[in-house]
Amino acid sequence: MLRVNRLPGSLMELLEEFRPCFTTPTFTTFALLAAGLIARPAGRTVCGMLAGAGLGGVWHHSRAHRFFASAAWSADAVGLVVLRLVTGWLIPVGAPVVIAVDDTMFRRAGRRVHAAYWGYDGSVKVPSGGKKLSRGNTFVVAAVIVALPFLRRPVALPVAARLWRRGGPAKTQLARELIELIAAAPARRGRAVHVVADSAYICTELRRLPAGVTLTGPMPRHAVLYDVHPELDYPSARGRQRGRPRAKGAKIGTPADLAAAGPGRAAAVTRYGKTASVTICKRRCLWPRIFRSRPVRVIAVTERGKLLALVTTDMATPAEQVITRYAGRWAIEVAIFDAKNITGVGEARNRLPRAVERTVPFALYAQSLVIIWYHLAGHSPAIARARRDRAPWYAAKACPAYIDMIVKLRRVLIAAQFHPGVPRQPTPEEIRAVHLAWAEAAA
Repeated sequence: MLRVNRLPGSLMELLEEFRPCFTTPTFTTFALLAAGLIARPAGRTVCGMLAGAGLGGVWHHSRAHRFFASAAWSADAVGLVVLRLVTGWLIPVGAPVVIAVDDTMFRRAGRRVHAAYWGYDGSVKVPSGGKKLSRGNTFVVAAVIVALPFLRRPVALPVAARLWRRGGPAKTQLARELIELIAAAPARRGRAVHVVADSAYICTELRRLPAGVTLTGPMPRHAVLYDVHPELDYPSARGRQRGRPRAKGAKIGTPADLAAAGPGRAAAVTRYGKTASVTICKRRCLWPRIFRSRPVRVIAVTERGKLLALVTTDMATPAEQVITRYAGRWAIEVAIFDAKNITGVGEARNRLPRAVERTVPFALYAQSLVIIWYHLAGHSPAIARARRDRAPWYAAKACPAYIDMIVKLRRVLIAAQFHPGVPRQPTPEEIRAVHLAWAEAAA
């Protein structure tokens, strides 16, 4: 449990960056609810955040609920501050920003929960052939993929999220809005933005993105590819021919046909913390069904007889780097798993529209703050060593996991409450409790 009087300075410096997003009273609520969510190991409801901050007997619970349901603040504005912190502290100057986009369902019960519905939930465990269905709220999430010096694999930090409603904008349209929001943010500072996503987001909705933004993802096996007709590259070669210009060249076929036609070359690519030898066949071509007459690059990756075809609008980056970039997309899957099972995102039980729309993004941003804080003030090589000592079956553990990061911050939050420099007198209730404990011990 936290107390109201003190938060660690290393965390408060990060929270101060969000002050312009709120009024003064609302900022106090924001800071303490965020700290309460991080400190709370279970029961991360809205009242749980209040109790985790040690405010259960100080504030009325309506203040916490009002923060999500009716207070004047924008989840997008808070997410852009997280984006600024990530680009300022975790990404090298001038390096591109890699954004992973995905959607997930947070299970909810209750007939009056805003925008709750029955739908696909990949985390449900069912017998083979069964339907993975749950009832809840689905959010489209955009996260920045970063490589931290003390980790072997990239990590994803959520910076934007939107609630999907049945009958409203499609998930791909919400993803486009999030990408445009990030691309227009001042924190981008002229950096290139590379978007990676699964096959559900390689669609016509994302065919045209803002300048300086590329899209990379997998192609279906039945996709039909064509050569780029010379008239697209050199309009002057058309001469005085009548009729509409040719939109595509000769038919190439499926990605498997492209890989079989070659030429392929052996290459070493780094994915998921390991380096493997693969065969790469790349080609500039057309995929009319999705990108119409816009040339794209298809990279066919063959490893141990298995084929993965990637399509990208990034025409300049070497193929090996594009493959590594796409492999980093898995970090958002890990981030969503950690959000549900460690941070407690989705455990809030509010049901009003604005509360539902803002509680999940709030908790996702708190998770990003944990990683930023750990990078700036919390990392120590002794953390992984201590984890191996407590769990000797993790003999090969060399890097901290997200659970190690949030546990370290929880310990710092607790230690800050007992810092000798805290000017606070004990309350009468605390004095009586100590006297009672002494009396019971003497008896």
